[in-house]
Amino acid sequence: MGTSAVILTQKDKYSPEQLLADTIVAAFHSDAALYFYNNKTYTNQGSFLYTTLNINGKSYIGDNESSLILHIHSLSIPSTEFYYHDDLGLDPNLSLCQVGHIEDIYGNQELILHLIYEYLKLNLDDYFWIADNDWVYSWEDIQRLKSLPYDPDWRYKNPKD
Repeated sequence: MGTSAVILTQKDKYSPEQLLADTIVAAFHSDAALYFYNNKTYTNQGSFLYTTLNINGKSYIGDNESSLILHIHSLSIPSTEFYYHDDLGLDPNLSLCQVGHIEDIYGNQELILHLIYEYLKLNLDDYFWIADNDWVYSWEDIQRLKSLPYDPDWRYKNPKD
C-alpha cells in the first residue's frame, strides 16, 4: 500500500457532516469531480463509522487523470486518535483527531494540493499530514505553496525550510 495522508482537526469541533460539506465545497472550487454514493458503514451496534468519497481531477499540466479515495470517519473509530504532536512540532495541548483519510496519494500530488488548499481555506485551524513526513501543513504553508510555481515534489519538502 502507498503513502496515505490525513486531515487533522480539533476533536471538540469535529463533525463528519461538516467535513463532508467542506470537502464537497473544496472539490467544487478546485475543479475536481466528486463521486459520493452515500454508502455509510456502521458498527454492529448501529453507530456510524465512516463514508467514502472518490475525487477525480485532470492534471493541470497534461491530460493525465488523477484519482483519490477519501474516508470521512466518525470519532468512535480508535484510529482517529492523534498522538504525534511532539514528533510533528504541534502544540501538545491541541486535542487533534485524524478524520479525513486519503488513501495512496502517489501520483495525486497536484490534485491533493488544489483540494487541500480549498479545504484549509475553509478550515484555517486544521492541518494536513502526509503519513511519511515529519511535518504537517497548515493553511499558511499550503497558501505559500500555491503562490509559487507548481512543484510536483512539494510533498517531499518541509514547508518550514
